[in-house]
Amino acid sequence: MTAAMPEGGEAEPKPPLWQRIAADVTPLRESPEYRRWWAGYMVSNVGSQVTIVAAQLQVFRLTHSSFDVGITGLVTVIPLIVFGLLGGSIADAMDRRKLMLLTTSIDTVLAGLMWVQAAAGLDRVWVIYVLLGAQAGFFSIDSSARGAMLPRLVRRELLPAANSLGQISQNTALTGGPLLAGLLVGSLGFSWAYGVDALSFLAILYALLRLPPAPPVGEVSKAGLKSVAEGLRFLGPRKNLLMTFLVDINAMVFGMPRALFPALATGTFHGGAGTAGLLYAAPPVGALVGAGLSGWSGRVRRQGLAVLVSVGVWGAAIAGFGLSHLLWLGLVMLAIAGAADMVSAIFRSTILQVATPDSLRGRLQGVFIVVVAGGPRFGDVESGTVASLVSTEFSIVSGGLACIVGMLLLAARYPSFAKYDAADPVP
Repeated sequence: MTAAMPEGGEAEPKPPLWQRIAADVTPLRESPEYRRWWAGYMVSNVGSQVTIVAAQLQVFRLTHSSFDVGITGLVTVIPLIVFGLLGGSIADAMDRRKLMLLTTSIDTVLAGLMWVQAAAGLDRVWVIYVLLGAQAGFFSIDSSARGAMLPRLVRRELLPAANSLGQISQNTALTGGPLLAGLLVGSLGFSWAYGVDALSFLAILYALLRLPPAPPVGEVSKAGLKSVAEGLRFLGPRKNLLMTFLVDINAMVFGMPRALFPALATGTFHGGAGTAGLLYAAPPVGALVGAGLSGWSGRVRRQGLAVLVSVGVWGAAIAGFGLSHLLWLGLVMLAIAGAADMVSAIFRSTILQVATPDSLRGRLQGVFIVVVAGGPRFGDVESGTVASLVSTEFSIVSGGLACIVGMLLLAARYPSFAKYDAADPVP
């Protein structure tokens, strides 16, 4: 059957090319709540990224050790896992708006304590580790509730567009945060960087206060280990959902050289805090550019295959970065990696949100946050350890290649993922 012609017999003209590839901003136009929420998290995430980078720079300045910088990842992994999983069950059992207000308020206090330790000149690495661990725990609870909240703010067919906009928000923060951290640390000191983070939380607190209540719907499970186990049992036999987690763990553990950026900045690239800021910012710059050109994402049906290809490009670009001895070339490789990771994140998030019922969405988002936020921390430990045992270059190149090999093995183990069709989603 042919499509009906509009009156007059003329087909509707296609929109201009730029409208077909530019990010779809319909969710921002349709939902004032989503618009405030989106902007508020972008501002607060800038501050959070300032703290992450400033903390790693402070640890490196105190210890001159990439291994100790890598430990900043280790001390956040356990809180991320524990609080992420339990936080997901809490998000399914209580009003998600109230939960986000509580966790954001606590993170504001913790950011203030980071400012105190720097302003007082404590110079104690263990204090930084403890505060980073606490922040990671409450961040994971908040993120579980946030991811579960999104399908209530926008229509289902707009989820790919909303996830693309989320990538723009996140990567604006990941771009601006490291650059701002390098500027603040290099010119004013660590206390100013942590102070900016504390103030940035005011934006999201305002947005959350303007959201409507978000009580649980459907069958409500009591928060706790039994509820967590129920979510994991739901995930286990659903191979396509499981793969959205496994491919990202593989990419982040083996292909995330973030902990090596301070050493690369002062060693390979002969710079300082500003150069480190550029390295931290390059992947999100690539992701930001890619997200801005993501209008095509809503038309992709083979979303699983798109994830696999993106992970392969990520690994190849990271290996290329490890072989780069020119700063500009290294930044280009990191930008390509960031764009590939952005594409993977859009489709992994969409697959998860579409296939999970609201009553379990918090728990599955908890697992998602553990993987997304915990994977890079394990990557910090892996890259820092390998660099200390062999060399920085070997750590990065071998990690990128291991990422590609791991992706191919996972694709062979779960072949249905490459065939996943958004028009007929099978979890």
